[in-house]
Amino acid sequence: VQLQASGGGLVQAGGSLRLSCAPSGSISSVTDMGWYRQPPGKQREIVARIGSAGSTNYGDSVKGRFTISRDNAKNTVDLRMNSLKPEDTAVYYCNFEDFWYRGRYYSNQWGQGTLVTVSS
Repeated sequence: VQLQASGGGLVQAGGSLRLSCAPSGSISSVTDMGWYRQPPGKQREIVARIGSAGSTNYGDSVKGRFTISRDNAKNTVDLRMNSLKPEDTAVYYCNFEDFWYRGRYYSNQWGQGTLVTVSS
């Protein structure tokens, strides 16, 4: 099974984008879900995570601008990004912590990444 991220693109500073991540097959319920990003030339960093009951935590640089949400029925996770800044430019990756698919246990699974570019 693969995690498929979508919604990236080019946007001007101050604009908004919505990223989505969905599994390619029907999986069991997922524990934590999250979004991470890797800016050009830098290490991957946490953007936001959401637990199965809806508890959230955010990286300091995105607090108040980004909102993570999930649909437990579809096992999808979204990231709404508002007031985007050039420093938000990065490849964004979704992450599922634990789930089962066709009798096999999966842990710490990553999506393929989607590029977000914010122009000044």
